[in-house]
Amino acid sequence: MPVAKEIYHAMDDPKMQKMVIDTQEKRERTLADGTKVPYLYVHGAIPENEIKFILCIPEKENYEGRFFQYLSPFPGPDEEVASLDKTGEDDRIAFALTHGAYFVESNMGSKFAFGGAADPTLCWKASAAVAEHSRKFVMDLYGVGRPYGYVYGGSGGGYKSMACIENTDAWDGACPYVIGSPVSLPNTITMHVQGQRRLRHAFGKIVDALDVGGSGNPYENLNDSEAAMLKELTQMGFPPKVWFVEAYGTVDPGSLPVLTPGVKQHDPSYFTDFWTVPGYLGADPNSQEVKDRLQFTGKVKSIHLSDEESQEAGGQNGVDDAWRKQLTSGNGAWIELEELPEGEDLYLEGVTIELTTGKAVGKPMLLDKMIREPGKKSGYLTIGLCYGMTDIAEVIGSIEPGDTLTMDNSDYIAIQSYYRHQVPADLSFHAWDQFRDEQGNPTIPQRKDVMGYGFTGTGTVQDGNIQGKTIITQSLMDESTCPWCADWYKGKVAESRGNTDDFRLYYMENTMHGDVAWLENNMVTNYLGALQQALLDVSAWVEKGIEPLPDTEYRYENGQIYVPDNAKERRGMQPVVTLTANGETCLHVKAGEPVKLEAKALLPQGAGYISEVRFAPEELREFPSMAEQKALNAYPVESDFEVIEEDGLAGAKAAYTYIYTEPGTHFASVQVRSTRSGKKDDTFTQVRNIARARIIVE
Repeated sequence: MPVAKEIYHAMDDPKMQKMVIDTQEKRERTLADGTKVPYLYVHGAIPENEIKFILCIPEKENYEGRFFQYLSPFPGPDEEVASLDKTGEDDRIAFALTHGAYFVESNMGSKFAFGGAADPTLCWKASAAVAEHSRKFVMDLYGVGRPYGYVYGGSGGGYKSMACIENTDAWDGACPYVIGSPVSLPNTITMHVQGQRRLRHAFGKIVDALDVGGSGNPYENLNDSEAAMLKELTQMGFPPKVWFVEAYGTVDPGSLPVLTPGVKQHDPSYFTDFWTVPGYLGADPNSQEVKDRLQFTGKVKSIHLSDEESQEAGGQNGVDDAWRKQLTSGNGAWIELEELPEGEDLYLEGVTIELTTGKAVGKPMLLDKMIREPGKKSGYLTIGLCYGMTDIAEVIGSIEPGDTLTMDNSDYIAIQSYYRHQVPADLSFHAWDQFRDEQGNPTIPQRKDVMGYGFTGTGTVQDGNIQGKTIITQSLMDESTCPWCADWYKGKVAESRGNTDDFRLYYMENTMHGDVAWLENNMVTNYLGALQQALLDVSAWVEKGIEPLPDTEYRYENGQIYVPDNAKERRGMQPVVTLTANGETCLHVKAGEPVKLEAKALLPQGAGYISEVRFAPEELREFPSMAEQKALNAYPVESDFEVIEEDGLAGAKAAYTYIYTEPGTHFASVQVRSTRSGKKDDTFTQVRNIARARIIVE
């Protein structure tokens, strides 16, 4: 039986009663094919809690009695309008309008860009109030019955969506995606950056071993320190294949700059203990941490102010970029030093620059790049993105020649190991078993409490006691939240409710954390179409009693989630794809010989039909930006395909012949898309997967 709990009823809350509409006008959305979709745009507020919201309502003849409500990872004072500028497959509003739903988004009552509030439960209480007021508005507008409601969000928005569906009765269903556990933050972010540092000379070796045609052993050719760190992070849940991002040249600390100040405020002594107390990596004089530590004092020679005023980043509300609203940049400013630190393998990430003399004492900045003048000891420091600072230009403008400064990465290195000293008392978090003895007790020093429980931004800890139908979409190559978090949550649902009858979990192969359509290349694709199909599936489940597809089958082992290789056993909604070159996954061929690339895809039972097959005989090794998306097509060859049926499963076969003229190792890839209808023009519900083949040309 479900565990009894107190459920929040928004319309019983005296602070949520008054709604004010300040804008109501007809607008249009433009679809990818140029079609115009008219809708009613409504902007309003619940003044007592400073809640602002928008409703985007389809015309009455296109309205089917439901709404989709998106929750951003980090709400902010104007977050309610953040989705208005989305286009194409990313257009959440157009997706809702073209599927019989109105769209809802709010600022969740937040006055701050990082979503902070005196009462963190306001984020889901405010969302519930907006949901209920939207119902009343649409019922009065169209003279219809109660609209069904579905809440969804990813990453930080996933925490909020889970809080909404667990603690209120405002929605009939939910689709949280790329979710974390109650102990994910700051741990998954810190351990990722730990790996970026400790494995910085090993990424290519790891990825080549795990790529198609590789040895399959990512530990070969690593030194002992690298192998130990790779094993530790893999057992923590970081997917080892996703180190391809760093191997391709992108080293991004993610939201660590935003999370670090919270850790420093909560646990300031950690940053001293790490370097002094036995049991911490920094206290070992032979550790890589000590080798990478930089503590340097330099003298300012000259200063160049920024070419423009520093501005706060803004407008982001996706799972990968919402945190960037807290960062400001030096915008081209630089400081020339008489001498720069020297060394062959300096670790220059997360270096704090702090003046020790002059007018700018006590105002730290972050290093972007260090540029050495050829043949000289002098050089330049450029200023990077800094957390929450709005006066960088003022700080730099107050620096004078002759001032002294320090460069120090001690805190940045220390925080990378924080996850090791956050072992949860709850033994269901198996990723930390490597730091426990046989009785479950930690084997290394621990901090006084586990911070993750307070990092969800909801004032609650997810308990799995869902109050409506729930479908989770989780990525198997998620670099920001570990794939096992969804398995853990499924266990909480079973524990709280006694079963998982109202719950589905779909693992998506070859997808990462981000929820944008451009996030794909020849190594990964995106899950956006699957997420939007999940929203349609949960609505059909609630409204018509149509059971969604079965869960993805998987197993958990040593921190990693593994899925079967074939569609019949894997189930879920994603096509399973294979690619061969002249019948091999790793082919040796002479330059100039034709290579026949053959793709085969099968869909789980009931998952629809193949809608498109595209080949790429060469790989781009980069992510096209949104502006470059059309010009940089990772899969340039659209192929005809043969519709097949095998073992009762729908699928397709396709082939493409290519001649490699340049010696070396080449990677070919194929992207396969599917929809429930098999139509290519179902823009919002293209479920993708990819496969690769290695071709060694002699």
